Amino acid sequence: MEGIEPGILVLLALAGLAAGFVDAVVGGGGLIQLPALLLGLPGASPVQLLATNKLGSICGTTVSSITYFRRVRPDLRTAFPLAGAAFIGSLGGASVAFWFSKEMFNPIILAVLLVVGGYTLARPTMGQLQRLRFGRVGKRHLAVAVVIGLLVGSYDGALGPGTGSFFVFALVSALGYGFLEASAKAKIANLATNLAALVVFVPAGAVLWEVGLVMGACNIVGGYLGARVAVARGSRFVRLFFVLVVSAFVLVIGWETLQQFS
Repeated sequence: MEGIEPGILVLLALAGLAAGFVDAVVGGGGLIQLPALLLGLPGASPVQLLATNKLGSICGTTVSSITYFRRVRPDLRTAFPLAGAAFIGSLGGASVAFWFSKEMFNPIILAVLLVVGGYTLARPTMGQLQRLRFGRVGKRHLAVAVVIGLLVGSYDGALGPGTGSFFVFALVSALGYGFLEASAKAKIANLATNLAALVVFVPAGAVLWEVGLVMGACNIVGGYLGARVAVARGSRFVRLFFVLVVSAFVLVIGWETLQQFS
């Protein structure tokens, strides 16, 4: 691609900051970052957008994972099997990402935006109390965690937006975790899926490094701040912020999708 206009780069940097903050608290930062890349870099291929999004995201998830670990101390007996399965799933998903066409991209992103945004609205109090199912580290508990890791990891490698939210929702709904510990485990698993995808994308030359590093730096700041807010204040304010941002992208991407098929 040709050089990125400074104004576009600034807007993408702001998207990276917001994505890191939201992803650290409630998950779904890719719902901000990937549509922003889609709108800001219309000449990029789908796999370039996915790869660049992963580079930006891994910076934020690394910092937020460390912050959560230090402040929440999540149980690694579940987090590590979850992350290992997610890594394997993401490797497979990233391998099929090259098959996506530009025509497929907008409708898929729009569908994910609608599902995750709608689910967030419908379940505003989900995960407020922790009621673990199958025990904390029993065989059934770990088996469900591995299945979650494989399924969500495969999705993240192939597409990605909303992965953090899917991890959180799955851990809360299927295993009964409270929101805060689910978020901590989700960050560790999301770090694994981002790393696995980059293992595929970097050797293929798909990453737009200038954009990805700028967004990554902003993601670090957002991820650190978001993780601290999540631990200190909970997620009510950020959920509202998340829904508002997702709604804005639904309008923009929805309009582009209508034009695409009109």
